[in-house]
Amino acid sequence: MTDAHLLDDLALRRLVQDWAVWRDAGDWDRFAGCWHDDARMMATWFQGPASEFIKVSRAGFERGVRILHFLGGTSVDIAGTRAIVQTKMTISQRAQAEGVLVDVVCTGRFYDFCEKRDGRWAVVLRQPIYEKDRMDAVDPAATPALDPALLAEFPEGYRHLAYIQTRIGYNVKRDMPGLTGPVVEDLYIRGKKWLEIKE
Repeated sequence: MTDAHLLDDLALRRLVQDWAVWRDAGDWDRFAGCWHDDARMMATWFQGPASEFIKVSRAGFERGVRILHFLGGTSVDIAGTRAIVQTKMTISQRAQAEGVLVDVVCTGRFYDFCEKRDGRWAVVLRQPIYEKDRMDAVDPAATPALDPALLAEFPEGYRHLAYIQTRIGYNVKRDMPGLTGPVVEDLYIRGKKWLEIKE
């Protein structure tokens, strides 16, 4: 690994870490710096321009919505001024589920299409991969009576996360990539094509 490649690798790892810390802390000005101007965000509850994602995330944060992120290992593939960065992560959200306060933890990966423009690495597209999730009552003596029909509408990888997000008013996307299957395989193909186009 050359010195230049190593510096790019470190910059991309820092980018992913800054994204999680600044977003969860509500540091919106610095969070905006993690994205290129034309960037897009794909999430269970939002799909669209990163600029709009920042606005709606801030609005939700200010009214008490807490969607928090914890990061694990990172894999970086660089080709010229483009990169694919995969990061193990958990998404944690606390909300009411049928009158019971619960925590939902979803385990997966961030799959980031990144690009270096004018010497700065930033995200062009963030596509989470949802691998598995679970729901736990904050009070262990309580048990929410979930609607099995609604729960079954969502993919296994983010079933409980989608359930509580639907209950608090979000329109949740039902075909996000999971650990296996054609949707995530298509994502990997898109990632390879991204790296084949070198500036």
